[in-house]
Amino acid sequence: MANINVEYINPLLKASVKVIQDACRMDVTIGKPSIAPAAFTDDEQLILMGITGEMKGQAILDFPSVSALKIASAMCMMELPALDELAQSALCELCNMIMGNTATLYSLGGISIDITPPTLCMGNVTFSSSYAANICIPFNYEGQYFFRIFIAIKED
Repeated sequence: MANINVEYINPLLKASVKVIQDACRMDVTIGKPSIAPAAFTDDEQLILMGITGEMKGQAILDFPSVSALKIASAMCMMELPALDELAQSALCELCNMIMGNTATLYSLGGISIDITPPTLCMGNVTFSSSYAANICIPFNYEGQYFFRIFIAIKED
């Protein structure tokens, strides 16, 4: 299994912090990345997006339900009562924005990628990658764990 180059992760981190700040008016900080299995429980909202082009892989944005509702409410600029269709749509749009900004940052570095439409997943599920390690990056808000991004990507 190939190791992931930190230069492949930095555009995703920069885009994530900027988009959360702009779209949700929240200042998130990046926690310590680690290699971790992409395994999830019923209490998480997952958005899976594929990466194609000069780099191949996937990104999974993992929101605990409480964080997902807070983010969706911030994006919609109103308190949402539940993780309904509107909230799920907001989360998918947030992921589109993050990955679109990530693609732009890769492009500025001379790497051309495309992203697939987001797929929303819920429930006990595990994703594996045979071509690159799953790097888990936690994000914190107001000093507490908020959400995670798992990325498995390699240069084609």
